[in-house]
Amino acid sequence: MNVTRLPVRLTADARRVIARSFVPGELPRIRAVIDRVRALPDAEVSSMVASLVTDYRQRHKDIRGIFRQNYATAIGLARESLETSDERRLLLGAYFTSEYALESVALFNPSMVPHPDQNGVARGSVRFIMSLRACGEGHISSIEFRTGTVDAGHSVSIEPPTRFALTARPVDDAVYDKESYLRKLVEMRAHSALAEPVLALLDNYFTMSDLRYAIEKCRTSGSVTYFEELADNMLWLAHSNYELEFSPDAALSERVIFPVSESESRGIEDARFVRFVHPDGRVAYFATYTAYNGFRALPQLIETTDFRHFKMNTLNGRCVQNKGMALFPRKVGDQFVMASRLDGENIYLLKSDNIHFWNESTLVHAPKFPWEIVQVGNCGSPIETEEGWILLTHGVGPMRQYWIGALLLDLEDPSRVIGELSEPMLVPNADERDGYVPNVVYSCGALRHGDSLFIPYAVSDSRIAMATVSTADLLAQLKS
Repeated sequence: MNVTRLPVRLTADARRVIARSFVPGELPRIRAVIDRVRALPDAEVSSMVASLVTDYRQRHKDIRGIFRQNYATAIGLARESLETSDERRLLLGAYFTSEYALESVALFNPSMVPHPDQNGVARGSVRFIMSLRACGEGHISSIEFRTGTVDAGHSVSIEPPTRFALTARPVDDAVYDKESYLRKLVEMRAHSALAEPVLALLDNYFTMSDLRYAIEKCRTSGSVTYFEELADNMLWLAHSNYELEFSPDAALSERVIFPVSESESRGIEDARFVRFVHPDGRVAYFATYTAYNGFRALPQLIETTDFRHFKMNTLNGRCVQNKGMALFPRKVGDQFVMASRLDGENIYLLKSDNIHFWNESTLVHAPKFPWEIVQVGNCGSPIETEEGWILLTHGVGPMRQYWIGALLLDLEDPSRVIGELSEPMLVPNADERDGYVPNVVYSCGALRHGDSLFIPYAVSDSRIAMATVSTADLLAQLKS
C-alpha cells in the first residue's frame, strides 16, 4: 500500500495572539487597580491611551472594543459604578487585558471536512475546512481553523491565516431544551424535590434569564444550604451548554474557540469534526472534543452549520467517558452512532436515538497487534465507502509510539469488523520523531475526495503534515 506524504506543513506561530480579560487578584486588588488609575492626571491618561491604541491596533482587529469590554468586566467584578471619561475607561480596560499566544507551545491534531460553501470551486476540486488544536501558555488548548483546496490532480493548498485572532463571547440568552436539561440534571444527581418548582416555571425551551428568574422566584428561607447547592448546579449545567457567534466579517482563520465554561477551563482538546447528513437531507457539522478542567477530561459536542455560529453542549450518559468519541457522518438505521474509547484502552461502538445521550456500547476492537498493545482508539469519524466504513485508528506500541492504522466496519452493522490492517499504514519517519511529544503521528479526521483519502496528521504533537492514500488500495489491504 502506497501512502504518500504531501508537501504540506503547518507550524505553530507564537505571533498569533488573542486579548483576554485579565483579573490580577481578588476584589480588594481589583479595586486598588481601579483607584490607582482614577488618580492619574487626565493628560497622562490621554497619552497612555494613544500609545496603547497605536501599539496594539496592528495586533488586534478592534483594540478599543476589547478595552471597553474588559473595562465592563472589571467594573462588574468590583461591583461598583464609575462616572468617568471614555479615555479613562479605555485605560482601565487595558489594565484588565492581557495577550495570550494561542500557538506558543504547539499546533497539532487536525481534522478535515468539506467546506459548506463550494461556490467557485473548479470541477474536480473541493474546498475544505481544517480544524486545529492550538496550545499555549499553561497548556491551555483551543480550536483554530484553516481553509484550503484539494484540486483534481490531488494537489493541496492551504490559505495562510490573517494576522488577527478573535474569540467570541457566549451568546446572551441562548435557548435550552428543558427535556435534555432535566435528563442531565438527573444524571448529575443534582435533581431533587427542591428543583421541581424551578423546573415548573420553565417552558419547554428556556433561556439563562428564564432560569435565573425561576431560581430567584423559588428561593425560600428554609433549606437555604440545599437550595444554594441546587442553584449552583443548575446554573453550572446551563453555563456548560452555551453558544458562540462570530462577526460575519471575521475570516474563518481568525475565529478561535477558546475555553469558556468551568468544565473546559484548562483546554478544549482534539476536535473531531464531521459533515453530518440528517435523514431529511439537512447538513450540519458536528465535532466531539475533550473538555479538560485540570482534573477531569469529558467529551462534549459542537454543532454548527456555517462555522460562524457554534453550539457547545454537554454529552451525557454512562458511555460518555474518557477521550476520543467520533460521530458517524449519518444515522445507521434510525440511530446515531459513535466510535469511542470509553475505557481508555479499546474501541467501542455507541448507539443512541438522542445525539446528546449515550448509554449503549459494544466492544469493537481490542489491542491485538504489536503496534497497538498499549491501547487503541479512533483517528476521527468513519468514512463511508461502498465496501464498508473505514475507521482510521491509532495504536500505541513500545516506547509509547503512536501509529495510524485502520479497520473496516460493516455498512449495516458497524459493530462488526470485516477488515483490519495487521501493520500500521503511517508511522513517524526520521523527520517526524522529535517534538513536544516524541514518536507520535495522530489525526482527528480525514477527508475522502475522489479516489483518495487525505489524512492531515500531527507530528509529535508539535506541527501538522498530510498524507494521501488510494481508497481502493486501502480497502484491498483491509479486506485481505
